[in-house]
Amino acid sequence: GRGGTKIRELEDSSGSRIKVIRGTCDAEVKIFGSVAVQNKAKMMTDNAVTRFRQSNIRQDTEKGKTSDIIKPENKQRTSVINWASLRENKAKHDAMKWAGLPPIEKNFYKESSRTASMSQEEVEQWRKENNNIICDDLKEGEKRCIPKPVCRFEDAFDDYPDIMANIRKVGFQKPTPIQSQAWPIILQGMDLIGIAQTGTGKTLAYLMPGFIHLTSQPIPRDQREGPGMLVLAPTRELALQVEAECSKYTFKGIKSVCIYGGGNRKGQIDVITKGVDVVIATPGRLNDLQMNNFVNLRSITYLANEADRMLDMGFEPQIMKILIDVRPDRQTVMTSATWPDGVRRLAKSYLKNPMIVYVGTLDLAAVNTVEQRVVVIAEEEKKAFVGDFLGSLKPNDKVIIFVGRKSRVDDLASDFGIQGIPVQSLHGDREQCDREQALDDFKTGKVRILVATDLASRGLDVHDITYVFNFDFPRNIEEYVHRVGRTGRAGRTGKAVTLVTKDDWRVASELIEILERANQV
Repeated sequence: GRGGTKIRELEDSSGSRIKVIRGTCDAEVKIFGSVAVQNKAKMMTDNAVTRFRQSNIRQDTEKGKTSDIIKPENKQRTSVINWASLRENKAKHDAMKWAGLPPIEKNFYKESSRTASMSQEEVEQWRKENNNIICDDLKEGEKRCIPKPVCRFEDAFDDYPDIMANIRKVGFQKPTPIQSQAWPIILQGMDLIGIAQTGTGKTLAYLMPGFIHLTSQPIPRDQREGPGMLVLAPTRELALQVEAECSKYTFKGIKSVCIYGGGNRKGQIDVITKGVDVVIATPGRLNDLQMNNFVNLRSITYLANEADRMLDMGFEPQIMKILIDVRPDRQTVMTSATWPDGVRRLAKSYLKNPMIVYVGTLDLAAVNTVEQRVVVIAEEEKKAFVGDFLGSLKPNDKVIIFVGRKSRVDDLASDFGIQGIPVQSLHGDREQCDREQALDDFKTGKVRILVATDLASRGLDVHDITYVFNFDFPRNIEEYVHRVGRTGRAGRTGKAVTLVTKDDWRVASELIEILERANQV
């Protein structure tokens, strides 16, 4: 010890006097006192020396480890990761995780004699005449035969009178192009990617086969431990729209629930725990209920994903978490109005050997039913221009004005209100009840002008919109397609007016390309 501290401690504890005679290597220790005192001091000294030696050994060992790290010649080789072993272990884990699940039936398609009699030339001609449909098999290796399109509802659903009765009740005359080509593919149990512009019936393209899939499984619905069909949508508006379609074409008592952020969480949980067949959900709220064990996703055998905006709204991590609990041998259908690289990557990650159906132009579905007008203008002149535009509207016109920021939505709506123009507004910061009221007022015609952010360009199913007015140019060209697609729906024509300032020149070339595809340049 420093200054003989340890020796003094030993002397005090033993009652002896200790003298240390230092040598070159070893030291001689003399102990003075009675025999008992000397023995006690000797034992304590031996213990102290032993502890000191053990301490030195540990320090030397640690120094040795440090020197191994510092000296390159002593550096241990990093162990090589055995990826084959990891993959094998994952496969074993997955097999254990999904063992004991009931089997899935996927193929329910019976080709009608009318469809079977179509020659390949007739099929190609039909596809060309119906928005230039392009089909492809994305399965690697040997390609499968692409099913012929069904030209009448009876060709797909003749064996399902309940579905046919619903279709007749609504008054549809014939399937839309995406439905004609998608139904035979999905009903055969294959995964599908459907790319078509908004308002072309993509929702029914996956809902109808989903109903048949759900009610035709070997295990009856009431004996399953959870829902059988899951529809993922990026916004609550689109989720509510899908639920409305689901209710309109109800089939064999199928029960559905729509769960989304901003809605009554407790109410949603109550409905799910009582038992439903179809869950329509935004990824965030579903992920919440999944993590808290309020919903069982292991029973899902049919998954549909409205992919529009999923990626740029940042939902990919939630989708991946959701899919962890959905059985891998499910059937999956993914729909979108656009086909950018991000959506392709998402599709590749969770669809198995899908077929793809493009309706309209490849990549971006340019909206051919919409007359598109572009106005180059200064930023400070926009308000005056939109005022003149609203003054020129006819009494039956209905218009959505898209702006880039929530604050600007409120500013414009306030300005119009002061001028005595009836208007509703829609953006993400409004309470859910206010958003639903705004949509209802617009759909019923109580107001004929809706000022909105891009949130409203998903799932807003209003057939009689005559104008889309882009007050601010959207963030990307895909968003432009979605906005413009709010008009010209269900076979109608529509008009779009887009204001472009000098700050928007980055997208000018892509916008020109869209207009060229629609033969409007």
